[in-house]
Amino acid sequence: MRKEFRTLADPETVHETIASLNLSPGVETVALEEARGRVLAERLAAPIDVPGFDRAAVDGYAVSAHDTFGASEAEPAKLEQVGTVHAGTKPDCRVTDGSCVAIATGAVMPDGADAVVLVERTEERADHIAIRDGVAPGDHVMPAGTDVAAGTRSLGAGTRLTAREIGLLAALGMDELTVQAPPRVGIISTGDELVRPGGTIADEAGQIYDVNSFSIGAGVEAAGGSVIRYPHTGDDPDALRRVLERAAEECDLVLSSGSTSAGALDVLYRVIESTGELLLHGVAVKPGKPMLVGTLSDAAYVGLPGYPVSALTIFSTFVAPAIREAARQPVPPTVTVTGTMASRQQYAEGRLRLLPVGLVATEPTGDGRTAEPEWLVYPVDKGSGATTSLVEADGIVRMRPDTHRIDEGAQVTVELFSPAVEPPSMFGVGEADPLWSRLLDRLEHPRYLSVGSNEGRRRLRNGVPDIAVLAGQSEPINDSPSSPAADRIGGWERDWGLFVPPDNPDAITSLASLVDQEVQLCTRTSASSLRTTLEREIERLASEREQSPTELLKTIGADDVGARGLAGPARAVQSGRADAGVGLAATAESLAVSFVPIGTERVEVYATADRRSKPAVKATQALLSNAGLAIDATPADTFDPDTYGVAGISPREW
Repeated sequence: MRKEFRTLADPETVHETIASLNLSPGVETVALEEARGRVLAERLAAPIDVPGFDRAAVDGYAVSAHDTFGASEAEPAKLEQVGTVHAGTKPDCRVTDGSCVAIATGAVMPDGADAVVLVERTEERADHIAIRDGVAPGDHVMPAGTDVAAGTRSLGAGTRLTAREIGLLAALGMDELTVQAPPRVGIISTGDELVRPGGTIADEAGQIYDVNSFSIGAGVEAAGGSVIRYPHTGDDPDALRRVLERAAEECDLVLSSGSTSAGALDVLYRVIESTGELLLHGVAVKPGKPMLVGTLSDAAYVGLPGYPVSALTIFSTFVAPAIREAARQPVPPTVTVTGTMASRQQYAEGRLRLLPVGLVATEPTGDGRTAEPEWLVYPVDKGSGATTSLVEADGIVRMRPDTHRIDEGAQVTVELFSPAVEPPSMFGVGEADPLWSRLLDRLEHPRYLSVGSNEGRRRLRNGVPDIAVLAGQSEPINDSPSSPAADRIGGWERDWGLFVPPDNPDAITSLASLVDQEVQLCTRTSASSLRTTLEREIERLASEREQSPTELLKTIGADDVGARGLAGPARAVQSGRADAGVGLAATAESLAVSFVPIGTERVEVYATADRRSKPAVKATQALLSNAGLAIDATPADTFDPDTYGVAGISPREW
């Protein structure tokens, strides 16, 4: 029976419900060398005086102060030296009337001495030490307990131990400390389709690698928790119950991911209801509606959605704050920036939307280092199942339940994922290309989305990216008065053709032979220029034969959806899933796949015109220039890498 979601809880209720759970981990004893960053669980009183003895604060002579009264340059006091005391040694002499002892900084004051005369105010003579300054009792002496007196409160409970506190504790001789234990957080991933990284996945069975156990685990550790990963479970209720009960015995908080929606195979809520208490099911947030909060025996429990973006969003928004509170970790500052929305966003689902967005700086002039950049905000909303959204976004824009639309050009506030987030130096979109990937490797912190030439052209016309890489048949870029101007700054030719098995068993030499033998071809998606180029060549062949291009494409299976990546068709040939594949000569070389050349394809690099002065765009121009691929680019001999933050630019073979 399919169970529907209960009434969706509002975000405030979810926060309150999780806050009501007991995540308290108790205390533990750790060695001093392992205590940095930990939080003291109890007040510490000093067990000893620091220092534990009266010691000299300067190099000089330990004296009885009354022997120096009236001493001056004109009439120095004359004292007999009766010994020397070095730091770390026990004095073997004492000061009596008319005598003194040479002493080093930090050394124990000898009996009978109550002051130290600076060595600079003395003179060693043949039969005595001339003291040219009078001193009072206690001068230049650090009495026992001056730094820390035994029994005084040194550090209080809740103190976070940094290098300063560690130094004090070392001075007190404390080699073990009682600290707050981190919350023990058990992580369980559910779903028959999941395989742990390092294992072998079967694409034909719909298997995927387990993302959440590791992304959520990293989030737990960043929040101050201790991670315990449990064996992956499928959707079997009995197996799930066993691992949940084990985790509840060993952990303060149990986190599962997957099996939280209302589908027929989602059994987790039934397990919770039979072994613990289910407090809420579902939250009015997008992404992340599927969510469970409850208890399992004495452990708190939160069930996260299965999709990685949803799981991490819900964890960061609701669970991480509770772990930080239990671990006594400081709340990281929320860093926000204000920017301009690049495209219109509509939303009418009546729940809080956490829209993942990326940032691109739009400095129109200058070197980009002196003025605060203006930000263009673009959505990165590829769906909750797209793990790349985790790294392609810089933060979120909150769309409240009563906000149904954000217009293009509207000012929005972006909450960065953390203070450490660094927006890309250059944002590019367009075609995947091996040579372009090598160029990107020479830039500092670029972001490039391989969305294909058609989408790259559309985004360039909308003025979002700094750079667009387009391949295939050229189309006008600056053909709309409303589109920002774009400049072509570089380009090259790339060889394309067909991947074939070793020894080319079907004797494929051209597209014509491919069609004649009805060889099954793995092509690329419609977003790729290679798909367009292939279809254009098939159309030419069909015209020569007076046949239908559609029928020819069907004959070789090229009307399928196609592979997204450059390597997809080659891997299909290697695995035997296809007789041939469309791709680039460079890909064939890197994967050691046999290749039949068919033709060449032009690749063009465009820059949004008013971003040409951005440092990373200038760096891109210089790289193209050094590789002999530039059009109207900055000359290499006038390019200063230090100015533009690009390392190691030099001419090279491409």
